[in-house]
Amino acid sequence: MRSATRTRYYLQVPAEENVADWSDQRFWDELKTRLPAELAEKLVTGPSIEKSIAPLRSFVVEPMQYGRMFLLGDAAHIVPPTGAKGLNLAASDVSTLFNILLKVYREGRTDLLEKYSEICLRRVWKAERFSWWMTSMLHRFDEHDDFSQRISASELDYFVSSEAGRKTIAENYVGLPYEAIE
Repeated sequence: MRSATRTRYYLQVPAEENVADWSDQRFWDELKTRLPAELAEKLVTGPSIEKSIAPLRSFVVEPMQYGRMFLLGDAAHIVPPTGAKGLNLAASDVSTLFNILLKVYREGRTDLLEKYSEICLRRVWKAERFSWWMTSMLHRFDEHDDFSQRISASELDYFVSSEAGRKTIAENYVGLPYEAIE
């Protein structure tokens, strides 16, 4: 849910698909076939605001700074939408840089400027791992054989039926704690 009246939905389709071929009706029909019947019949539909074909890709720039130029958010890292970590990671980059700059200008701690990338990348790689894992577990890929698909389904079943699994997903979805700047 993006608001009380707006939701973002994703369907996995081949990357070669043309977004113009996906009318609102086709999208809603396809989404309903992928939902359990009791949810599909309750789904409230309407005109779309935006449609795109998003590649399921990951990318990380290392280091996340070049001299006094600091990279934040999508300029530094991309995660597939499955893990819902893009905005969280951007906010953590901003928070980290903000807290470093506070110490630089209030305490003269210019040594912290060189640590920005190192601090951010610890969080980025944990979020990338989670997003990769969620994407691998929830999506089908042409290169996955039947065994791989069964492993993914079994893993999903474990994580949603186990308290420890649900805690792991919740902790990573909400976001790991921000690192203190010392």
